[in-house]
Amino acid sequence: MTSPRPLDGITVVSLEHAVAAPFATRQLADLGARVIKVERPGGGDFARGYDQRVRGQSSHFTWINRSKESLALDVKQPQAKAALLQLLKSADVLVQNLAPGAAARMGLSYDALKSHNPRLIVCDISGYGADGPYRDKKAYDLLIQSEAGFLSITGTPETPSKAGCSIADIAAGMYAYTSILSALLLRGKTGEGSHVDVSMLEAMGEWMGYPMYYAFDGAPPPPRTGASHASIYPYGPFKAGDGGTVMLGLQNEREWKVFCEQVLQRPEVATDTRFDSNARRNQNRADLEALILQEFAPLTAAQVVERLDQAGIANARVNDMAGLWAHPQLKARERWRQVDSPVGPVPALLPPGVSSGFDYRMDGIPAVGQHNAAILAELGWSAEQIDALQPPQAI
Repeated sequence: MTSPRPLDGITVVSLEHAVAAPFATRQLADLGARVIKVERPGGGDFARGYDQRVRGQSSHFTWINRSKESLALDVKQPQAKAALLQLLKSADVLVQNLAPGAAARMGLSYDALKSHNPRLIVCDISGYGADGPYRDKKAYDLLIQSEAGFLSITGTPETPSKAGCSIADIAAGMYAYTSILSALLLRGKTGEGSHVDVSMLEAMGEWMGYPMYYAFDGAPPPPRTGASHASIYPYGPFKAGDGGTVMLGLQNEREWKVFCEQVLQRPEVATDTRFDSNARRNQNRADLEALILQEFAPLTAAQVVERLDQAGIANARVNDMAGLWAHPQLKARERWRQVDSPVGPVPALLPPGVSSGFDYRMDGIPAVGQHNAAILAELGWSAEQIDALQPPQAI
């Protein structure tokens, strides 16, 4: 018998596409919520077409759409709109990240739905929020990374760089997820639903707290230092003699002394006046980097890691995606599962956070409109009424 999950019995309806909202609702599904994903008939969520890297299925879609039901509706059609409103009459949560103002124009704002279902929680995810001068501005992940100042501190001194994954979308999705959980807890006390307005810019603004305060009162911001730390040194990637790269990090003067004695095997470097404090090591990065690379040159990356481990100095391999797929720690902790999909079973990583109280839900990834007949039949629709809706086409 499956143990109860935290969100068993909670129904989430989502008008979602791309990353931010689907990422939020997948977290809810992981905890047991029933997530009904409303998609356009035919192509569905446009993220389905981003690429074909997972046996013909999109990598983005595979990642964030397991354990959901797909309901293909053209909500501009009266019958389809009626079906959606019927769903929302008994739903617990509505999530949407449509274009600015689109949900409100369809009568799906919190104010419009509150009388329809007073317990409904409505979560709107947008680039810039429900008001303000940027409200109607289009927002994609890269654009928000730029607006939030992330690009100004990321990359090399010559070239700003975006993050390699959609961090603005992920940040907004996570704050939507936690805000919905908070709204469910609040509803348990008040009996009433509420409105949650999540902005990608504000989510990234929270993540930018350290560099903002570092540049407080007009102080210089953190410099772009590639994969190195902006203010601690040595902290970052270093090449070994075999061409491999080792990531290492020192946090204090005790570790610096141990690093010089046991890793560099040159204890006199610890008291060199160029390097005897973090501030001076930071000021003389080029000289210290040259010295470290000189000592690492006769060693393989594995030998450098061995010395670092023996000295108790924090380090990591610079993995690629193949290295992450095959990571021995994830395998040892049994973090992989198989989930069904329209292209057959695919591996899926369990959500972070190992709970002793329940198992995460790890169900299949839906095809467009896969659950139309079952969902509409639950609503009391006859076979003839279901057939009268525009039938969903194949992906």
